[in-house]
Amino acid sequence: MKKIFFLLFILPLSILAQNPISFSPAAFNDATRLERIKNAMPVIEKIYMDFAMANHVPGFAYGIVVDGQLSFKGAGGYANVEEKIPATTSSMFRIASMSKSFTSLAILHLRDAGKLQLDDPVEMYIPALKGQGLTKDAPAITIRHLMSHSAGFPEDNPWGDRQLADTEKDLNDLIQGQLSFSNAAGVEYEYSNLGFAMLGYIIHKVSGITYDAYIKQYILQPLGMNETTYEFTTIPKEKFVYGYRYINDNWRKEIPLQDGIYGAMGGMITSIDMFGKYIAMHEAAWPERNDVELLPVKRSSLREMHQPVRFISLNPNNTFPNGKKMVTASAYTYGLKWIIDAEYKKYIGHSGGLPGFGSNWQFLPDYGIGVMLFANVTYAPTTAINTAVLDTLVRMANLKPRETSVSPILAQRQEQLAKVIVKWEKMPNIFAENFFDDYPIDLLKKQSSTLFAEMGKLVKINTMIAENQLRGYCIIECEKGNLRLSFTLSPENPALIQEYHLTKE
Repeated sequence: MKKIFFLLFILPLSILAQNPISFSPAAFNDATRLERIKNAMPVIEKIYMDFAMANHVPGFAYGIVVDGQLSFKGAGGYANVEEKIPATTSSMFRIASMSKSFTSLAILHLRDAGKLQLDDPVEMYIPALKGQGLTKDAPAITIRHLMSHSAGFPEDNPWGDRQLADTEKDLNDLIQGQLSFSNAAGVEYEYSNLGFAMLGYIIHKVSGITYDAYIKQYILQPLGMNETTYEFTTIPKEKFVYGYRYINDNWRKEIPLQDGIYGAMGGMITSIDMFGKYIAMHEAAWPERNDVELLPVKRSSLREMHQPVRFISLNPNNTFPNGKKMVTASAYTYGLKWIIDAEYKKYIGHSGGLPGFGSNWQFLPDYGIGVMLFANVTYAPTTAINTAVLDTLVRMANLKPRETSVSPILAQRQEQLAKVIVKWEKMPNIFAENFFDDYPIDLLKKQSSTLFAEMGKLVKINTMIAENQLRGYCIIECEKGNLRLSFTLSPENPALIQEYHLTKE
C-alpha cells in the first residue's frame, strides 16, 4: 500500500483556472504579480505533495485564489480508494468545521436584516437554556458568545464530531437536561461545536427555514456554489469523496454521517472549484470603498468577521514546517480564526476535522491571496501547511501588502505643510488649535534650521505614504540625506494638522 501511495502523488496537477470570479476589485497595481506567483507554483506543489505523503493522505485537492480568481488548483490520489476514483478539484469533500463561518455569516445576514442582535440572550430562542451557567453570577449566554466560542461550554471536538446527524429535538433534549460548563460566559475562549449547533437552531427559529436551507438560499446560490450541500446522499457517486483513517499501514473507510442540526458546526460538503468563490467573496470585502454592494452579505459584515473578538493565545515558539520560526498571536472572530505574525501578516480562515477528513482555508486580506486544502484522512494537519504556503508565496513572489490610498485632505495638507517646514513663515490656517501649544514655534524653527543645515537644501518631497485616511508620512530628499515628515490630522471637518514630526531617515 505504501508503494502505491507514493505513486499516487508523484505527478500533482497545477493549472491556471478558467472562468474567474469577477466581483473582486483590482486593488493591486502590479502587472507581474500573478506571473511571479505562477513561477513559485512548483515549490508549492511540492509542499502539498510532501504533506500528502507524510500524512498518508488517500486523496487531496488544493486551490489558490488571487485577487478574486481561482488562479491555480490541483489534486492527487483517490476520492474512493476501493474503486480507484481519482480526487479532482470538482470532487466533493466534507470540510467539517470550515462550515462554521457560513453559519456565522447567516447570523450576520439576519442581523443586517434586523431579525436579531448579536447580544440577544440565547434563551430568547432556546428557553431551556435560561438560568444555566457555571455560576449564579455568570452572565446570560448571548449569540455573540456562541459565535466566538466564549459561551462557557467545554471543548468538545471528539464528542461533537459524532453528533453530526442529531436532530433539533436531540439538541433541545440535551439542553433541557441541563448542560455542564467549563467557564462562565464571556471569560475564556473554548472551542464549542455545541455552540454552533445552537446557532443553526437560532437561524431556523428566526428565519422559519432550516439553517442549511437559509445558507443555501442567501449565501451559496448567490455565489454560484449550487452543488454545495450538507447531505452526502445527494452527491453523485463519481464526485463524492469518502473519508479514511490510516491504521496498520492501510486505509479504513469511515462511515459517512448524514446531515442534522450539528451540521451547522461541521457538515458542509463542497469542492475546491466551488469554495474558491467563497474565498473570493472574502477577498472582495477589502479594501473599504464606496462601490455598489454586489456580495450576498454586506462588505462591512464580512470585514467584521475578519476582526479578532476573543483572544486565544500567544505563541512565541511558532515554527513553520520548513523550520522557520516566527512569533504569532491568535484570536477567534465570528466563525473564523485570526492570526498575526511578527511580520504583521494577518491570516484569516478556519480548519476542519472529522473522522475521515481534514481541511483548511485561509487568506491574507492585505495581500489579496488565499489558499485551501482538502484531504480525506482523519484530522489531516492542513493548517500549518497552508500557513507555510502563504508565507512561501509572499516571499518567493515578493508580494507587498495593499497600499492605503492617500485621501485628498492628506495630500492637500502635505502640499501646504511642505511650504512652511523649512523656515516656518507665512503659515496658512492648516493647524489644529492644539498645534502650537504642543509644538512651540521657536522650537519648530530651531529644529528645522538644524536639520536642513545638516542635510542641505531640500531637493524633493516624495508622495505621501498613507497609514490611514488622516495619518501618513513622506520622505524628503535633501542634498546630503533624507528626512521623514509625518503628521496626523484632527477629526474636525476640514481636518487640520494636530501632530507633527520631522526626523532624520
